[in-house]
Amino acid sequence: MRAAVMQVRPVIKPWIEGIHAYVPGKAKADDGRVLVKLSANENPLGTSEAALEAMRKEAGAPSRYPDPQSATLRQALGEMHGIDPARVVCGTGSDELLNLAAQAFAGPGDEVLFSRYSFTVYDIAARRCGATPVEAPDKDYASDVDALLAAVTERTRVLFLANPNNPTGTFMPRGELARLHAGLPKDVLLVADQAYAEYLKPHEDDGGMELAASHENVLVTRTFSKIYGMAGERIGWATGAPHLIDALNRIRGPFNVTSSGQAGALAALGDQAFVEQSRAANSEGLDKLTSEVEALGNHGLRAIPSKANFLLVLFEGALGAEAALAGFADAGYAVRALAGQGLPQALRITIGTPKQMDEITNTLRAMAEQAG
Repeated sequence: MRAAVMQVRPVIKPWIEGIHAYVPGKAKADDGRVLVKLSANENPLGTSEAALEAMRKEAGAPSRYPDPQSATLRQALGEMHGIDPARVVCGTGSDELLNLAAQAFAGPGDEVLFSRYSFTVYDIAARRCGATPVEAPDKDYASDVDALLAAVTERTRVLFLANPNNPTGTFMPRGELARLHAGLPKDVLLVADQAYAEYLKPHEDDGGMELAASHENVLVTRTFSKIYGMAGERIGWATGAPHLIDALNRIRGPFNVTSSGQAGALAALGDQAFVEQSRAANSEGLDKLTSEVEALGNHGLRAIPSKANFLLVLFEGALGAEAALAGFADAGYAVRALAGQGLPQALRITIGTPKQMDEITNTLRAMAEQAG
């Protein structure tokens, strides 16, 4: 009897067992060498000095809980974007909010829809709540409105759309996003994941915020991890109709954004000069890398047009992605391998400093020419 009892153990839910844990971008070579990390889409300029100073000041009182409502930060976000702060919720990065959106509106028997080659967290978010993840076909590595709408069924509850998309960098313009929303049943939640939106030029705004302000089934998420350079603090936010924000507030962590994170994010919002500097530096670096890859087209390299802070490079010639990954590591750089996301022929390269991008392009050119 005792032996039988000892063999019993908690059993993982089948939908949790089906999750493949998120794999972050590498920062070390296989031999343990520390590499220059261009694998996680971090801001190469670092963090605003104003944000750093605000976090240093706030770090002096770690014994006290943070503001559970992130009220001051939400007020500032509302003022910047013309949103009622009551329609804003903050989270531990936008990742928490993406997971909460799936958890609040989908479950066993439901479907969560997204495009092929989307952010891997969408699949995890669907499975975490017992829903079935559904991938719609892409259109040359980009999200396709018609394919997404064709994949909607009576079981669809949530549709995730990263815009610009990670890991491809592709972008769905305003008219297409509006068409996607118009074609969705009103009981399907459209989550517009705008983690890279600040890298867009003003005229490239996809209209997601306007949809979230005027419709009851649109949630927009953003993050301080990218252009604001605060990935280590894990701060994100979302906006949408009151009932959507209420749902996320019901299940989020009660003190989910740290005091230092709230203070740093607030100061970062006030330092838009740093944001402009980051956007300009990224644009220059992205244009340079894209041009260099296109110049190597006769060697089988191809750049997927990007609106983010990275470039997806396809290796379709003698130089394969696996060999290029090793070559970059030999040169001291970590870039993102994507075989686990169905892209074994591709590498995602974060835009770094001018010096780093010179070394990346020189290495890439040398590898391509040597491979033939």
